[in-house]
Amino acid sequence: MTPLFSRSGTGRKGLVSLICGALAAGGLAAAGVATLEPGAASASSHREAPLISGTPQYDNTDLYAFVSPDKPDTTTIVANWIPFEEPAGGPNFYTFADDAQYDIHIDNNGDAQGELLFRYTFKTHVKNKNTFLYNTGAVKSLDDPNLNITQTYDIDLVKLHNQKVVSKTRLADNVPVAPSNVGKASMPDYAKLRSQAIYKTAGGGATFAGQADDPFFADLRVFDLLYGGNLSEVGRDTLKGYNVNTIALQVPNDLIRESSKQPIVGIWSTTQRRNAQGYYEQVSRLGNPLVNEVVNPQKDKDKFNASQPWYDAQFLKNVTNPELPKLIESIYKIKAPAEPRNDLVDVFLKGVKGLNQPPYVKPAEELRLNTSIKPSMHPKRLGVLDGDNAGFPNGRRLSDDVIDASLQVVEGELVGSKNDLGDAVDKNDKGFDKYFPYVAEPTAGSRGALAKGTSGNADVRSQLGDALQPAGSSSDGSGNTVLIAASAASGAAGILLIGTAFAWWRRRMQRPY
Repeated sequence: MTPLFSRSGTGRKGLVSLICGALAAGGLAAAGVATLEPGAASASSHREAPLISGTPQYDNTDLYAFVSPDKPDTTTIVANWIPFEEPAGGPNFYTFADDAQYDIHIDNNGDAQGELLFRYTFKTHVKNKNTFLYNTGAVKSLDDPNLNITQTYDIDLVKLHNQKVVSKTRLADNVPVAPSNVGKASMPDYAKLRSQAIYKTAGGGATFAGQADDPFFADLRVFDLLYGGNLSEVGRDTLKGYNVNTIALQVPNDLIRESSKQPIVGIWSTTQRRNAQGYYEQVSRLGNPLVNEVVNPQKDKDKFNASQPWYDAQFLKNVTNPELPKLIESIYKIKAPAEPRNDLVDVFLKGVKGLNQPPYVKPAEELRLNTSIKPSMHPKRLGVLDGDNAGFPNGRRLSDDVIDASLQVVEGELVGSKNDLGDAVDKNDKGFDKYFPYVAEPTAGSRGALAKGTSGNADVRSQLGDALQPAGSSSDGSGNTVLIAASAASGAAGILLIGTAFAWWRRRMQRPY
């Protein structure tokens, strides 16, 4: 298939093109952008609506769907929850909610209704309720007695017709969840734990649930008046070092698509929470990135999270008359494209005609993927905009730069306003795996403090060395204080503190009074 939105050249350096193109035409002084690449977008669905921001266990952050690069007869769906997980955020680390249904919906005929639903439900297990610890020692396997807090989950495949259940099949039960990565001392071989959490399903599929590095990359200082109001706040991945809880599902293409002649599927994820009456209510929803952040106004955000795609006509004006281009024009004097924005409807509500738009499509907010498009040997971060039809908005790969691609489309890329806008964050801070579940391992709690700006073990020693000595003691030259402080940097401070305190007490007991 030939590129639908091909462009000459792939070296999108941004600044030169920007000064000579869109921004210069808009009248922005070149001196103000001498070292910066402009942009105005938003985080994906991290804290995107008032109600859900207070209940992170139920908050969808991002949804990805792509033909599996190493198994092109399958599709991989990655759905994430719980934004901004601080790696060292114990002792109550991050779990899926027991009173929720985490759902992945498939619309395989373009009617804005789900024909398939993959439902994940979780259960938490506590071995010892008389300790505050998540783990009581080093964890070497998922069934290690030292892993005090564990979770398991079931998967049900529900087939529907006109939103009525036709059948329900249990695909897996009691599958273990990969734990939060407490630190190197607690989990010396986290890769082993994660591999044990990958479960092969019947028919050549696979499933994974557990903590992962947040694959979304962006400069979230966009909320500070669009990067500071003068482009002084761009180029830093402000999600670096944070984790999320991930559900990854790999399924045969033939299972989810209507037929080989109609290979396009629409995908969205939701969370349903059990209320006080015992009924489940939908509290979060996600398809394409950025929708409930910068498309829907405050009055519609909670409503959108509780709604279904077949009712999306109520939000149509938010797409045809978007607020974001007007904000950019008011701050940076880049003229907003003319309205109504039918180009945005075609790309984000229907799919690109000839690529991922199903026949007889009903406009709805879904992430649409053509499962017959083979994976790219050399993926381009801007996807379809740069001639790579296996990328966003044809599904979404982990490496797709949806901030830049979406911003350029919103600013009129498809209606004659060529631009190279972006937030100067072009890739994730961690590389992605080549095999399922593809997401990067989570940042360990033992590295969390160092990732936030300290300069290493020396700083930790200078800040904590004296405080870690038992009251009334002084260093005896044995190096115990240094040992404790160094271990604090690796996440084992608590264990070594106890051991050193005991050694100090024993020496005191052996001295004559």
